[in-house]
Amino acid sequence: MANTLLKVNDLKVAYGGIQAVKGISFEVNEGELVSLIGANGAGKTTTLKAITGLQPVAAGGIEFFGRSIKGQGAWDLVRQGLVMVPEGRGVFARMTITENLQMGAFSRQDSEIPDDIDKVFGVFPRLKERRNQLAGTLSGGEQQMLALGRALMARPKVLLMDEPSMGLSPILVDKIFEVVAEIHSRGVTILLVEQNASRALALADRGYVMESGEITMAGEAKALLNDPKVRAAYLGE
Repeated sequence: MANTLLKVNDLKVAYGGIQAVKGISFEVNEGELVSLIGANGAGKTTTLKAITGLQPVAAGGIEFFGRSIKGQGAWDLVRQGLVMVPEGRGVFARMTITENLQMGAFSRQDSEIPDDIDKVFGVFPRLKERRNQLAGTLSGGEQQMLALGRALMARPKVLLMDEPSMGLSPILVDKIFEVVAEIHSRGVTILLVEQNASRALALADRGYVMESGEITMAGEAKALLNDPKVRAAYLGE
């Protein structure tokens, strides 16, 4: 039986009087790629922010490797191996590509950081070509690659990805999903939040459907991909 690395139990998150997440529960097991899909405003990003300590939790529990992490800061969670690629990339615009990658390894003290930077450049040759370029001058697709690479520099045990394909051209969307699949093939456990339901479920082992702050469906990704309700609501059929 697979180890459960991340477990969310009856999570509730509120903004003032508005309950954005209404008591959801789900888990991510070791080695899995789990997709959380849903329309804009469903509460997906809020869920990730709550897990990573960026948004206060109103109620419920969050466990990482069997221990409660509710209320811990994002910086502590990165050190423990829970790392997020945020929506909107969030690169350090006035730093170079190489400096951004070095910042991804800020919590590390080992001597293998240069080797890991080379590995990121192996995945993203375009970043290697521009290694001394300021991140703020990169295209949206290049910034997304950099955000992914920066997260990998922290050597995540669970990687949370928030809308990695948002705003990208079809060619770059293909590239990003190829990289997500490659990262997963290397053994990294992933929780993928994505509006592109067909692409997300095609990559995933399991999936959850979120609507208006609640999880309304869950199951094997292939089953969800072929479910008439999911296809009608998210795949335009």
